[in-house]
Amino acid sequence: MAPKRPLEDDADSPKPKKHRTGFRIGPDNLPDGTHRRKVMKIKKDLIHKAKVKKSYAKLKAREPITPTPIPTEPGEPVEPASQDLHPERQAMLDAPRDPTPPVNQAQSFSQGPQQRRSKRPGYFEKEQAFAAQKKAEAEARRLEFERREKEKKEKIEERERFRKAMAKARTGGKNGQRKLGKESKVLLEKVRRIVGE
Repeated sequence: MAPKRPLEDDADSPKPKKHRTGFRIGPDNLPDGTHRRKVMKIKKDLIHKAKVKKSYAKLKAREPITPTPIPTEPGEPVEPASQDLHPERQAMLDAPRDPTPPVNQAQSFSQGPQQRRSKRPGYFEKEQAFAAQKKAEAEARRLEFERREKEKKEKIEERERFRKAMAKARTGGKNGQRKLGKESKVLLEKVRRIVGE
């Protein structure tokens, strides 16, 4: 027969001691390396902080902290702030005022605050000048490219016109002869163009 189970509410039986495992941080299967060392460092820091808190709690329990009053010296009475104005301020207030501002000041206000401000330092003046120069060069290149493209198109159109005119002039007439009048005009135009260049 199997032995009887002990009653749970039995007070005189000693309870088995539970094995307390330490707390865990991070996964258990980390390889040894930077991540593992980081986890170990965090764990050590936590343990150290817990020990410091525990020792502080013990000290606090041993010696109750009494609030210490702020020391004030009774020998020096604190003087209240005087209502008198500072001598420089009083002198400024007593000085006579000009009822009307001079003419040049009135003009400067009408022109705006830009006149009064000093010029700000140009941190990027060299870069801006360089960028403006590059921009101007790019614009010049673009204009030159457009001019060349226009000339190229004009020459192609002129060649095409000349080719068509010669083809039309070379076709035979009613009896198969070449049309020398039309052909001569085209050739004369070609000679003028060559001589003109």
